Amino acid sequence: MNRTHSSTQPDDVQNITTARTSHSDEMRGRMAKYAIAMGIRLVCFALLFFVDGWWKLLPIAGAVFIPWFAVIIANGGSDTAVPEENALLDHAPQPELEAPAQPAEEAEEPVVLEGEIIPEEITSDPGKA
Repeated sequence: MNRTHSSTQPDDVQNITTARTSHSDEMRGRMAKYAIAMGIRLVCFALLFFVDGWWKLLPIAGAVFIPWFAVIIANGGSDTAVPEENALLDHAPQPELEAPAQPAEEAEEPVVLEGEIIPEEITSDPGKA
């Protein structure tokens, strides 16, 4: 069955459960993740003064590589994947008009409109109408 949508109603109705988070909430979350990663890096720098031997390589590696991961996470942006919609309902059902019931034996004659064609006056001046 071919259904057409009216031009006044949008094709995509946003469901509150599938709406993306606001930009300010998304930015706040990314800044929090970046701040936590930089806090871990600060702990790695502090551990350099308390750890000896081969164990010192772990805080050095953390201090070197954590900023790279923090920037990747912070610049990751929003999730561009389309969230799953309700599997049972593709879209809201549109109201339909049903044809009036007509008996088969009654055949309607076509309606003929009668009228008169009045030609428009053509003027050379476009300002006059």
